[in-house]
Amino acid sequence: MKDPFSVEGKVTIITGGGSGIGAAMAREFTRRGAPVLIAGRTLEKLERTRDAIRKDGGRIELKICDIADAAACDALIAETVRVFGRLDVMINNAGGGVPRANAAEYTPEQWHAVVATNLYGAAYCSKAAVLQFVKQKSGGVIINVSSTAGMYGQTGVSPYAAAKAGLINYTMSTAMEWAPLGIRVNCLTPGPILNERNSDPSAQTYREMISKTRPLGRFGLAEEMAWPAIFLASDASGYITGVNIPVEGGPGDRVNLLDPLTLYATRG
Repeated sequence: MKDPFSVEGKVTIITGGGSGIGAAMAREFTRRGAPVLIAGRTLEKLERTRDAIRKDGGRIELKICDIADAAACDALIAETVRVFGRLDVMINNAGGGVPRANAAEYTPEQWHAVVATNLYGAAYCSKAAVLQFVKQKSGGVIINVSSTAGMYGQTGVSPYAAAKAGLINYTMSTAMEWAPLGIRVNCLTPGPILNERNSDPSAQTYREMISKTRPLGRFGLAEEMAWPAIFLASDASGYITGVNIPVEGGPGDRVNLLDPLTLYATRG
């Protein structure tokens, strides 16, 4: 009997695959037999992840890609098909933050850059992936990665929060449009996840503070984002589309997450 949770043979693209959540997804998908192409803007990170996965026997390739460029997203899908022959799963994981500031202080250039990275890029990659799915007559899976800032808002990063909120709505909207094509679109929304920056010993006080806002009392692991992605990519989630799954350690104490330095009342 076929394992409905299997992703074996499912050709998968993971943007932002050089580190953090994207690298963990690449590791977990390849361990389960999925051919993976990771994409990002930093060759060194991509090569490090690729080489480690290949050492463990995983089938993986890489491609430099700035997802804010629609033509680059088209080329990403074309390269994946050239290398692996098809596409089954598109994971829009790449994103980027914004310097912390009061909402009234952001420039138009900062708004454009953060929205392009966190929303436009997912839309460009999704469009190219859908055209490939239709060409294959195969259906397919798209998984977007948002942020709890997009669910609840967050002070000091309003352009980022707005873009991530847009990504959640884009997930629901496209899920309805593309369902008749056999294409499922879902979203994973991480809360505090351990990464290269916040796992440093110098960040211990920060980790302890944020952990107290989580019912589960800790940061999540990058693998705890990868495992739900595997479920959403598999046939086991075949009747699930248009949903946003928070991976946040439980609904937290939002008040404790506010940064008073970014509030109007403190700026005089």
